[in-house]
Amino acid sequence: MIGTYAAVLAVCAASLAIGQAALGLCGVRRWSWLAPAVGLALLLAVCWGTVRLPGDGLVPAILVPLLAAGAVAYLWGRLEGGGEALRAGWPVALGALVAASLPFAVEGHFGILGTGFNPDMSQHLLATERLAEGQTSELLRQGYPLGPHAVVVALNAALGIGLVHGFSGLTVAVAIVAPLTALSAFAELRPLPRTAAALVVGLAYVVASYFAQGAFKETIAALFVLAFVLALRESARAWRDLPLRFVPAALIAVGAVYAYSFPALIWLGGTLAIWAVAQSPAVTGPAGRRLGPAPARALLLALLAFAVLVAPELGRMIDFKQFETFDPNGPGLGNLFGQISPLEALGIWPSGDFRLAPGDGAAPAALYYLGAAFAAVLLAYGIVRLRARREPAILSGLAAAALAYAAARLGGTPYTAAKAIEIAAPLVALAILMPLRDIPVAVLPAYRAELRPGGVRGGRSYPLAAALFLAAAGCCSLLALVNAPVGPTSYSQELTRMRPLVADDSTLVLARDSLLAGEHGAEYIAWELRGGRVCIAAESENDGTPPRGVRFVVTEGAPGAPPYPGLRVRRVAPPYVLWEVAGPVAAESPCPLIAVRQARQGPSR
Repeated sequence: MIGTYAAVLAVCAASLAIGQAALGLCGVRRWSWLAPAVGLALLLAVCWGTVRLPGDGLVPAILVPLLAAGAVAYLWGRLEGGGEALRAGWPVALGALVAASLPFAVEGHFGILGTGFNPDMSQHLLATERLAEGQTSELLRQGYPLGPHAVVVALNAALGIGLVHGFSGLTVAVAIVAPLTALSAFAELRPLPRTAAALVVGLAYVVASYFAQGAFKETIAALFVLAFVLALRESARAWRDLPLRFVPAALIAVGAVYAYSFPALIWLGGTLAIWAVAQSPAVTGPAGRRLGPAPARALLLALLAFAVLVAPELGRMIDFKQFETFDPNGPGLGNLFGQISPLEALGIWPSGDFRLAPGDGAAPAALYYLGAAFAAVLLAYGIVRLRARREPAILSGLAAAALAYAAARLGGTPYTAAKAIEIAAPLVALAILMPLRDIPVAVLPAYRAELRPGGVRGGRSYPLAAALFLAAAGCCSLLALVNAPVGPTSYSQELTRMRPLVADDSTLVLARDSLLAGEHGAEYIAWELRGGRVCIAAESENDGTPPRGVRFVVTEGAPGAPPYPGLRVRRVAPPYVLWEVAGPVAAESPCPLIAVRQARQGPSR
């Protein structure tokens, strides 16, 4: 617990300080809730740029605190609105922390998130361990984006917390930064609706579901797409007179590349293109809100900053296009059972497992469709209000997300289509809840000028509907979080390294009872030894007779006496010992074949 929360605090604090300092250098003097997203983006870039230097991650572990301290020194006496930001932000941060901690509280321990849903984390842990050691890995060779992995290496080097808790801390930190980012759209609201709206946007149902399976890369991508849209919005509002007003959006795009590689540019580039067209005089008309002075120069400076900062990653981005996930004819299901419904992006989906079809869980199918229909009506109303209030950035983000999903559904795989739904979910929730700003409330003085005449000044239907949506969507997100499995508390790459030795032979793994009963260890072990026939049993079930046809036995601890007669030590790789049957074994084995596809899908829950 201490290690996980230490990582959360380190990531959040560094992101807040570095991000606001970056905004300050762009000319922003008042606190902005886009700062943590900008800071996290820079954190990914800095850690990845320095993690491969000698020192096993020591360089970023020293550099990041120095940058954070320098950021605080730079902001001291220059920052405006800090007190207001603290009053608005702490309830959101606390609510997000509590929500993101639910999986660990329910399972009763901290460990690898999502092992029962998606065992891919073992690959990330292996790649991170080798990155820390200066070694190569399959993910590194394939051009896989390793910015988050570099942050975990730096956390491990600075705090000594271990890779498992480093990834958990980073994932929880992202779950806090996302609602804080959404605050920039709801600053005018009263505390309760402001906090609720920010949490529902930042932890939308599909985002919470991906958090529950430990998919940190996708939650980071959803955060950066949301932040990019809101940064474009600010560039035409509070920052419209700044020469560097587009640079914050460019920095967010840099972080998106280091977390998600070139696919992130599908959403960001699409949003920028649609937004630029919407900002043209032919579209806005003489009364429309146009950009400030010299927009072309400001945009060129931002594009230049983006190009310089992502140039070192260009070769790896090219390599990543060959990754198997992008092959429509490859293993496109991933850990899914089939295509997931795009209605899940609407936020009301009463299932603890987003992969299940309506009616397959505890709730009847009618409840799914009723909730989706209700949210769809609110989305349509929200889009109308966004058009009336001239909010081209949010509308452009929605349009780009819809096009990205259509492209993934028609030309991609169910796995990529599901990710497109997850990335779109915060924007959908944002569009549904933005009309809350039209309801007459006591606003902060700094934002009073933002209100326009012609808003929703009467009627009670929308406030009641919005409150119902907040309650229903919030409950669905919490349902996904409490259903999240938490796997082993530690990780060792030695089990993976045994896979070539056991090859296609049958292997029996005798695991700790606590690992199997309380930490979803069976799914973890099956994934680590995928490709062969594997039996998994608790140590307490050892009756002295191995299953027929088993060639290898894996145990934990020192070699000592063999678990069965006739075994000899093949390899000792702490904490595991690989035993081999000395004589011939039967050709047939009851152990199931753990194929790669089978291991990825995992059990239903």
